[in-house]
Amino acid sequence: MAVLKWCQQTGVEWHYIAPGKPMQNGFLESFNGRFRDECLNETLFSNLAQARATIGSWKEDYNLNRPHSALGHRSPAEFAATIAL
Repeated sequence: MAVLKWCQQTGVEWHYIAPGKPMQNGFLESFNGRFRDECLNETLFSNLAQARATIGSWKEDYNLNRPHSALGHRSPAEFAATIAL
């Protein structure tokens, strides 16, 4: 309820994804599935610090090193280097 109240106060529009309609946001659903399969389901966290470190490492690998099909199977770092040239 706090989020909805904040949305009203700030004028931010709130859009729900209808139950059973994950393709209303396919990019996010794809990312969530990948994150869950490759990081969350593979690790048993014993404390918050370990969770933050593990998730941070996964995020860094995903955002910098890992090839993405949308980038021509290049890593974001490789793609950024070609854009800069």
